[in-house]
Amino acid sequence: METPGSQSSLHRANLERVVRAVRLAGSLTQAEIARTTGLSAATVSNIVRELKDGGTVEVTPTSAGGRRARSVSLSGDAGIVIGVDFGHTHLRVAIGNLAHQVLAEEAEPLDVDASADQGFDRAEQLVNRLITATGVDRTKVAGVGLGVPGPIDVESGTLGSTAILPGWGGTKPAEELRERLGVPVHVDNDANLGALGELVWGSGKGVRDLAYIKVASGVGAGLVIDGKIYRGPGGTAGEIGHITLDESGPVCRCGNRGCLETFAAARYVLPLLQPGHGPDLTMEGVVRLARDGDPGCRRVIADVGRHIGSGVANLCNLLNPSRVVLGGDLAEAGELVLGPIRESVGRYAIPSAARQLSVLPGALGGRAEVLGALALALSEMGDSTLLEGALPAAAPAFT
Repeated sequence: METPGSQSSLHRANLERVVRAVRLAGSLTQAEIARTTGLSAATVSNIVRELKDGGTVEVTPTSAGGRRARSVSLSGDAGIVIGVDFGHTHLRVAIGNLAHQVLAEEAEPLDVDASADQGFDRAEQLVNRLITATGVDRTKVAGVGLGVPGPIDVESGTLGSTAILPGWGGTKPAEELRERLGVPVHVDNDANLGALGELVWGSGKGVRDLAYIKVASGVGAGLVIDGKIYRGPGGTAGEIGHITLDESGPVCRCGNRGCLETFAAARYVLPLLQPGHGPDLTMEGVVRLARDGDPGCRRVIADVGRHIGSGVANLCNLLNPSRVVLGGDLAEAGELVLGPIRESVGRYAIPSAARQLSVLPGALGGRAEVLGALALALSEMGDSTLLEGALPAAAPAFT
C-alpha cells in the first residue's frame, strides 16, 4: 500500500508525469520530456525504459538539432479516443489513438432543422460505424470529445441559446451522448476546439498564446493562454463576434446593434453578393470567385478582413497573443483576407502588441474542430488507467 511521500508513491507520480507529457504532446524526445516534467535526464531514461518494457510507450530513433535522439510516444494500442463535431450543416466524427494518429474520419450532411435527439442519434450511428470499420476494441475507448456551435455552461454542461442549431438550447450534449455511447464525454464549443486542433496539429504548434478566429454562420474565437484554453467562469470567453463596431449598425441576433458578426458572418455577408451571383451562393463560393478575380467578391472579403482585424486588435490590446489563426471557409482566401486583417491590427492595436503578432490561416481547414475534439478527449483522460497492469508486477509503484 502506497503512503504519501514514500518511494513508491513518488515513483508512481513520476511515471504519471511522463505519461501525461507524452499523451498531450503526441511524441517527445527524452530531452523534451525532461524539460517538460522537470525530471532529470537519468530519471526520464529509467522511466521510459520501464514504460517501454510494460508496453505503455513506443520508442523510435529520431534526430534533434542534428543529433541522434529517441522519440517517445504512447503505444498505438494503449487506448482510443473519439471526436464528434456538430456544425451548422454537418456532422463529423474521427477516431484516433493515444499516439495522436487519426485512424478514421468521416463527415455527413446534417439538416440544420434536425432536433437534438436526431443529431445525437446520428452521431451514435456514425461512431458505431467507424468503430466497426476500423476494427478497434470498443473496450479501449477512453473518452469522447464533443464540439457544438454554441456556448456551454461550465458548471452545468448546458448548451446556451444558439441560432446556429435552433432548438438545441437547454440540452446537455455531453450527458446525451454519454448515455448513448456509455463512455466519458467532454464537451466544448466549436471555436475552442478549433483552437485546440490547430494548437496540437496545425498552425498553432509551438506557441503558448493564440486566438483561433472562426468565421462561419457566426463569428467566435477560441483563446489559448499559457497553453490552455481559456473559457471564463461561465464558458463564454471568446465571443469576439459580439464586439460592437457600430452602435447604429444592423441588429444582431444577440439583440445589440453593429456587432462584428453583423459585418463578417456568412448570414450577413452573402446577401450583399447574391443579387449578382444567385441565391445559392456560399462562403466557399465567394472565396473561390474572389481567388479567380471577381471584383465584388474580392471587395467583400477585404471588407470582412478589415472588420475582423478590428476585433483582433481588441484582443491584442487585452491579451497580447503571439499568434492569431483564422479558420473556417474564409481562411482559404489567403492574403485576400489576411492582408486586410493585418492592416486593421496595425492601425488599431498597440504597436508593441501588433509587432509581436503573426496572423496565419488555419492548417486544418474544416477538420480543425473534430481534431480539437480528439485533443479534448486526450487532455481530459486520466493517466492511472494507462499504467495499471502495464508494468511488471515487481515494479514498486504497483505493489
